[in-house]
Amino acid sequence: MGKAIEHEPVKLVIGILFSDERRYTEARKRLLNLYGPVDYECEPFVFTFTHYYDEEMGLPIFRTFLSFERLIQPEALVDIKLTTNALEEELAFEGRRLVNLDPGYMQMGKFILATTKDQMHRIYLARGIYAEVTLHYQKKSWQSWPWTYPDYASEMYKKILLHIRELYYAQLKAIGGNIPHRATVSQKKPS
Repeated sequence: MGKAIEHEPVKLVIGILFSDERRYTEARKRLLNLYGPVDYECEPFVFTFTHYYDEEMGLPIFRTFLSFERLIQPEALVDIKLTTNALEEELAFEGRRLVNLDPGYMQMGKFILATTKDQMHRIYLARGIYAEVTLHYQKKSWQSWPWTYPDYASEMYKKILLHIRELYYAQLKAIGGNIPHRATVSQKKPS
């Protein structure tokens, strides 16, 4: 019989879509107050992968990613998703979200996103929140699944997440974490 042990800490990553810079600035400030300083933040870029958010958010829509220095336990994802949902509502204007917060976490071998939507490939966690393995790490790069959102399947996102994985690898190494033998990291930085 296997013995249950506490999971090692994982890296909190939040993808942010926004169409209102003032509300984005407020969301970012609140996230840092809640989850501590960031160790990675990409320059916001225009989001063009889908038109799903155009009507609600208005154009142009920008995307950025934050990863946080402080590692978390995986079960914290439920509270984080509920908190980010409440923050989206608080920053909405006339019922329209102008900031969309997508929290998830990274392990050496997978990238998980939280969602409120059930599908066959998602696992129920608690309190209306599901988890999806959005990407898996294999052959020295992030690989997508048939269900991976097109933006997360893009080379641009994979490069960003590879850089965050390198930061996480260094953190695990520093705390003596369990680093799988085949979990090598790239030496390249994202362009």
